[in-house]
Parts: sequence; structure tokens; C-alpha cells
Amino acid sequence: MEREPCPFRLLEDCGGAFAIGALGGGLFQYLKGFRNAPTGMRRGLYGGLDSVKMKTPAIAGNFAVWAATYSTVDCAMVFLRQREDAWNSLFSGAATGGILAARQGLKSMMSSALVGGVLVGLIEGFTILMTHQSADHFRQFSSRDRTTEILQQKTSFADLYTNFTEGNPSSV
Repeated sequence: MEREPCPFRLLEDCGGAFAIGALGGGLFQYLKGFRNAPTGMRRGLYGGLDSVKMKTPAIAGNFAVWAATYSTVDCAMVFLRQREDAWNSLFSGAATGGILAARQGLKSMMSSALVGGVLVGLIEGFTILMTHQSADHFRQFSSRDRTTEILQQKTSFADLYTNFTEGNPSSV
């Protein structure tokens, strides 16, 4: 999947993150408000809606700010390094964590940068793993490899059939 060029990537990532934050945060806040409301179904429904109205915009905004910062750093890394790879994403996650925690001091900045880098590293690693796994399904076989694979499947099926019939007295 090809990503948008950098100026448009910022808007796309920011809007997508806002939508994810609004949907996920809205669902979570609704359940939280419903659970914490006084007894009664009607009060629970209104409690959930009140919680959504009060908290969801802030959650969605925080997601959007995180995505905007991440995309800005990612685009800067692409410009500086002249290549787009997992290292850009890893550095962008760490830098975003540090930048967003800058007002809490150096110690908080460092720990947030570490957490941001590790989280994005895990996501990138999982993405690379899944890409590698899915690429094996589409690997091209030579005719010789395919013939060998078919013979191995026939042999394993024949062994399975033999083992099944030997252990089954009704098949005699």
C-alpha cells in the first residue's frame, strides 16, 4: 500500500487518528458513563451520553495531536534521509513521545520517548512479520518444487490413510 506524499500525509493521518479517537473514545466513555451512572436504565443511558459529550472531544483531539506530531517528524525524516523505511517510523514514534512530554521535564521526556519508540517498533515489527508471512503464500514455485511438494502431500496422505485403516477394525 502506497502512502500519500508528505504534505497530504499529515492531514490524512491527523483526520484518521481523530476519527479513531472519537469512535474508540466515544465507545469507551459511553460504557464508563453508563456503568458509573445511578441505578436505572434511563439514568445509565443519559450518564453514558453525558460522558461521551464531555470526554470524547478531548480524547479525539489528543489522538489527532499525536498523529500530527508523528507525521510531521516522519516527513522530516523522509526528507533528511531520502528514504522511507522502518527506521523513520521508529525514530518518529520516539521523537513524538518525547516532544509531547516536553512540558513535564527531561525525565518524563526520556521515558515517553522510550515508550513511543518501543510501541512503534512493535507495530513496525509486527507489520514486517505479517508482510513476510503473507509473501510466502504468493511465492512462485518452479515446476520441480511444485512436483516435489505434490509427491510429499500424496505420501503423507497415504501414510495417514494407512495409519487410520490399521487402527480401525471395521475397515477389514
